[in-house]
Amino acid sequence: MRFLLNTCRAYSTSFPVVTRYRIAQLGRVGQIENARQVFDELPNKTVDSWNSIIAGYFQNNQPDEALLLFNKMPEKNIVSWNGLISGYIKNGMVTEAREVFDKMPERNVVSWTAMIRGHVQEGMMGEAVSLFWLMPEKNVVSWTVMLGGLIQEGRIDEARRLFDMMPEKDVVARTNMIAGYCKEGRLSDAREIFDEMPWRNVVAWTTMITGYVQNNRVDVARKLFEVTPVKNEVTWTAMLMGYTQCGRIEAALELFEAMPVKSVVTGNALILGFGQNGEVAKARRVFNQMKVKDDATWSAMIKVYERKGFELKALDLFILMQKEGIRPKFPSLITILSVCASLASLDHGRQVHAQLVRSRFDEAVYVSSVLLTMYIKCGDLPKAKLVFDKFSSKDIVMWNSMISGYAQHGLGEEALEIFQSMFSTGMVPDDVTFVGVLTACSYTGKVKEGLDIFESMKSKYMVEPKTEHYACMVDLLGRAGKVNEAVNIIEKMPMEADAAVWGSLLGACRTHAKLDLAEVAAKKLLVIEPENAGPYILLSNIYASQGKWNDVAELRKNMRARSVKKSPGSSWIEVEKIVHMFTTGDIRAHPEHSMIMKMLENLDVLLREAGYNPDGNFVLHDVDEEEKLYSLRYHSEKLAVAYGLLKVPKEIPIRVMKNLRVCGDCHTAIKLIAKVTEREIILRDANRFHHFKDGICSCRDYW
Repeated sequence: MRFLLNTCRAYSTSFPVVTRYRIAQLGRVGQIENARQVFDELPNKTVDSWNSIIAGYFQNNQPDEALLLFNKMPEKNIVSWNGLISGYIKNGMVTEAREVFDKMPERNVVSWTAMIRGHVQEGMMGEAVSLFWLMPEKNVVSWTVMLGGLIQEGRIDEARRLFDMMPEKDVVARTNMIAGYCKEGRLSDAREIFDEMPWRNVVAWTTMITGYVQNNRVDVARKLFEVTPVKNEVTWTAMLMGYTQCGRIEAALELFEAMPVKSVVTGNALILGFGQNGEVAKARRVFNQMKVKDDATWSAMIKVYERKGFELKALDLFILMQKEGIRPKFPSLITILSVCASLASLDHGRQVHAQLVRSRFDEAVYVSSVLLTMYIKCGDLPKAKLVFDKFSSKDIVMWNSMISGYAQHGLGEEALEIFQSMFSTGMVPDDVTFVGVLTACSYTGKVKEGLDIFESMKSKYMVEPKTEHYACMVDLLGRAGKVNEAVNIIEKMPMEADAAVWGSLLGACRTHAKLDLAEVAAKKLLVIEPENAGPYILLSNIYASQGKWNDVAELRKNMRARSVKKSPGSSWIEVEKIVHMFTTGDIRAHPEHSMIMKMLENLDVLLREAGYNPDGNFVLHDVDEEEKLYSLRYHSEKLAVAYGLLKVPKEIPIRVMKNLRVCGDCHTAIKLIAKVTEREIILRDANRFHHFKDGICSCRDYW
């Protein structure tokens, strides 16, 4: 009988405890409604059960509901009051916490410490210090919280004085001081505390190693790492990231291979480390070898590809990521948006935009700026303007992007309208704004407007003109045939003219047959950028036009001696979310080359009927000129346009991107192609957009 009675007592006393833990567990995992149901079904609610459900509401960011329940409590203890204070503090409501603190019937060290912690978290250090010294009694946690607050504020000397006053210094307080000194670069002070510690745990060892790493003392960190008695994942990661951050990637790889457990974090760090060193293939090898990958792993590899100019590989990996069921998070989406902008992959860009909208990320100004840039670079200005108009709190980056976007598309009037609209919002233009506005004036021949804006930069807007602004002015005047005025601008520059300035003058001289001046500009460019093939080619063309074949030969000899090579022209087009790349003269590289050649032959016939010679107008002097004639027939932009005519539905514009500036012959040809095929063709070259329709280009042949 006694045995049965004891069993019943054991069951009845454990039931409330189990229920309380059940409520707490459900609250922690976000199932607050289920937790409330368990609470409501309790026949006898203890103070502990009330405290548990109130804590659950605070954990789920529902402080008002928590307060309602607190006010309904039939009985409260000091744990209840402390729970209310802690809940408010966790929700960033320090003022409400202080009101509770001031009216609670009794306080203990937990109450005081919670209030100090709240003020520290909110950066209210003056109030935290006052409360700390008013405390009737302090424990090691109180001292440590106050110490951490001072360290967090960078008040390391005050923290040291407090540390010296502590009656009891535990491993946490000592480790905090080590971290604080390391953050300030005072490694000797940090090491002194570390060496004096009576007992060190793995966190203390790792903190000291991390301190050396953060202060570029990787070799000292490694020595300490070797004598660390117990290493955890964080210890290994800290040491490995020390090597990656200072560029010692092989040492990082050696350490990675020695790790007893290769964490995802260290693998990700190694991928980024190899990427920063330009070793993309090794980064991919680490990626492929990782048995467990998280979103950050995929994001890291995509970021490496994007930063190192492998946009197609980045896009392929993003597609693979989705096929494997990995849902991309914010960093991956932002990176791939940049890739879409570079490749002008409008379909994928739209897909990413939709994902950002679903996740409500598109409401951030930074995201809107990236979206705006993507649509502009993809040639979809109407959609870019929708993104721009939708966002009310525009920053200067968004304004500048819209102005530059209109400029790149040759829409000078629209660019100037946006520029004027900035002032009605109180936005102040910066130096980037003026580059966009002056470029718009240059691309659309608005000489007077450009001169007026340039003159007003310093006097009206307090923006000092930089080299890039002078380059815009030289380009503006040069395009308009005012070459002498452009030269005067260069002569009056308060700084040395750079490659952009001389390049603008060279282009103007070539266009307006100022050959002597063009030779001067080209030679200046050869000094500034001896590895750039552009000036050699332009100067060679100038010499050839004057029949100076000995000078042409000498120039080509110099190019060979310096290993200067012209970047191959390449163009690409996206069809059904697949990017197709074309290189000048290499038509057979594409699997559908026979269809493309057939289309080119048909276009040649149509163009000849329209009175245009598809072969251009060349006088052949040598083998190189014959190669030029052949390559013109198969310029990359022509190949891409031909493929677009084959694959893109008639109601959709053909969008082609090129890595170099479009040549004059191709520009003329594509105008006629757009007319005879009755198609809209959008071409983005290295400088700007060309919208071809009905035999007319948006640049009005002013490029």
